[in-house]
Amino acid sequence: CFDEFNRIDVEVLSVVASQISSILTAIAEGRRRFVFEGAEIKLNHNCGIFVTMNPGYAGRSELPDNLKSLFRPVSMMVPDYAQIAEIMLYSEGFGTAKYLSKKIVTLYQLAIQQLSKQDHYDFTLRSIKSVLVAAGAMKRADAESPEDGVLIRALRDMNLPKLVGEDVALFMGIMRDLFPGSEVPDVAYGSLQVAIEEEMKEQNL
Repeated sequence: CFDEFNRIDVEVLSVVASQISSILTAIAEGRRRFVFEGAEIKLNHNCGIFVTMNPGYAGRSELPDNLKSLFRPVSMMVPDYAQIAEIMLYSEGFGTAKYLSKKIVTLYQLAIQQLSKQDHYDFTLRSIKSVLVAAGAMKRADAESPEDGVLIRALRDMNLPKLVGEDVALFMGIMRDLFPGSEVPDVAYGSLQVAIEEEMKEQNL
């Protein structure tokens, strides 16, 4: 099984296509042994070749036609992000997981719709999972803090660094609309923050 198959360069995919074709041809002909890349090897007729891919996703290649014809496509349903987020929040110790899971999914949906389109932006399930794991760590470090405040801090800290300037105010506005009345104090990062600020002054940033 080849995961994220279309992340491979197109030139390499063409080579892979010829290799897979030789395996499938040998199976169709009922051979017990066949020549693969210049070496004669034993053929297991129970073998199967499976690939997963994200068509149209940033940084992915389009499969060559000669390779595409070797596979039978199977469509997958979009997972329920809210349910996944709810279960993850419960596992991280959040008692209001059902309420908060809807908030984070709505936030990411609005971010996709309203923020500018940048190649490095990622508001998919992978990003949601990273935020929830970070929120869990924050909650364990400060169990007395309100749960919505912990999630807001995780969302802010995990997303603001990747946003371009024009999107920061818009993202924070979406957060305020989804979490009205919730204020999260800025966290001081001690000597690290001091060192970064001093370096930025020296570089006139």
